[in-house]
Amino acid sequence: MANTSSVTEFILVGIPFFYDLHRIFFFMGLFLYIVAILGNGFILVIVAIEPRLQTPMYFFLSNLAFLEICYTTTVVPKLLQTLLETKTTICFHCCMAQSFFYFTFGGTELLILTVMSFDRYLAICKPLQYPMIMTKNVCIQFSMATWYSSFILFFFQSLLLWRLTFCASNVIDHFLCDAAPLFSISCADTFLNEIMGLLSAILLSILTLIFTLVSYVYIISTIVRVPSAKGRKKAFSTCSSHLIVVSILYGALIVMYVRPNLHSSSPLTRVLAVLNTAVTPVLNPFIYTIRNAEVKAAVKNAIYKKRELLNGGFLNGHPEVGKYE
Repeated sequence: MANTSSVTEFILVGIPFFYDLHRIFFFMGLFLYIVAILGNGFILVIVAIEPRLQTPMYFFLSNLAFLEICYTTTVVPKLLQTLLETKTTICFHCCMAQSFFYFTFGGTELLILTVMSFDRYLAICKPLQYPMIMTKNVCIQFSMATWYSSFILFFFQSLLLWRLTFCASNVIDHFLCDAAPLFSISCADTFLNEIMGLLSAILLSILTLIFTLVSYVYIISTIVRVPSAKGRKKAFSTCSSHLIVVSILYGALIVMYVRPNLHSSSPLTRVLAVLNTAVTPVLNPFIYTIRNAEVKAAVKNAIYKKRELLNGGFLNGHPEVGKYE
């Protein structure tokens, strides 16, 4: 499977417009990246330390938060570099690795969102059977299945990409090693790569979206039959956050990848790529936590416990005082 390309590194064009604003874009991107890491890290910590949040829904939300950290870290640091330097290079093997992890983490995120919609369907439409179906082992198996499925799917596509030759040009008209710009500069036949990419996009984007929409048709039909207004509001609040994330993510991915000609890379696809890799990971923590009463209560409880610990022991010079009271 050795690659026969004479290219040892690629040049990333980055964002070839608004050059005067690149410094501003850099600080904006850096700020968004830090907020994304801190926000999703906060979700991981609060779910881990708060017993009331150790439920299937928040277990999958933790998976999503971890994925967002990995996903944005795969792309954003190199994007920030392109905003600072006039010529940004990436080695051949690094480019192939970035492409593989970019698609693997993205595919896993779609599968996790689909599992989350199924979890909400069971919780709202099958509340009596829900505790028996969504056990701890089942949740772990669902999570592992999403990671394994995406890894295997894009591993074989990565091998096909690795086999391409790049002898005409090494300039990637993008800020990351995406499929379209790599296909456009390859001097080999990319037909098989494009077919595999299109089938993967249809499988992961269209089919999972259909499954999610069908789940929410059943969920909404169940919610509207709830007699109390308070019950309907609570049920809608647990689903609306998920629907917002699904709408943003799927809308961008379908425009970017569900199309027959993957050679073309327009400014729109680059803007959508920035939205997916830099903006969406920032929105997720706010969408899932600010409007979530359970998370707010968990945060207040964690702060209260910390304050009680300080008042009971550390402030009096006795760290163990109050620990077992």
